[in-house]
Amino acid sequence: GQQYCNQIRKNRGQLGYIWFLDEVFIKINGVLHYLWRAVDQDGDEIDSLVQKRKDKNAAMQFFRKLLKGQQVPPIKIVTNKLKSYSAGKRELMPSAEHSTKQYKNNRCELSHQPSRQQERQMRRFKSQGHAQRFLSCHGIVNNLFRLGRHLMKASNYRMFRERSFDEWDRVSCIQKST
Repeated sequence: GQQYCNQIRKNRGQLGYIWFLDEVFIKINGVLHYLWRAVDQDGDEIDSLVQKRKDKNAAMQFFRKLLKGQQVPPIKIVTNKLKSYSAGKRELMPSAEHSTKQYKNNRCELSHQPSRQQERQMRRFKSQGHAQRFLSCHGIVNNLFRLGRHLMKASNYRMFRERSFDEWDRVSCIQKST
């Protein structure tokens, strides 16, 4: 699974210039952990990270992971009012504008729903590593196949859906029979 996700990550285009960041609680074997997630303005998940804390060091680690491999940092980040974001942003992304207005972060808040549904279906995560491996791949594959059907004509949807399956076939080395 991880090899497929790495291939998809290599081939994805430029990310959006506005990033929405959020964190939620997840329970792993009865212990609270935090799932940090970043989404761009198009709703595509950039990356996620599972950690035991939500302090400045955790935010810095999350920002480093997001910026790794990016040619261009975001112009603007949108977060909730957690102070860790401000502290980490000041050190690693000083040029990015930071918005903490209420309800502006709903795009990222809603991005947790597909992974929450999958988490319930799997009957929770067994370890922090298990959660991290699954969630990082789930977001990338979800980006590939979640196309926003209600936002486009049926013919365009079919074309983009076909491209998604072609990309998946190429990444997973499936040969089409002609």
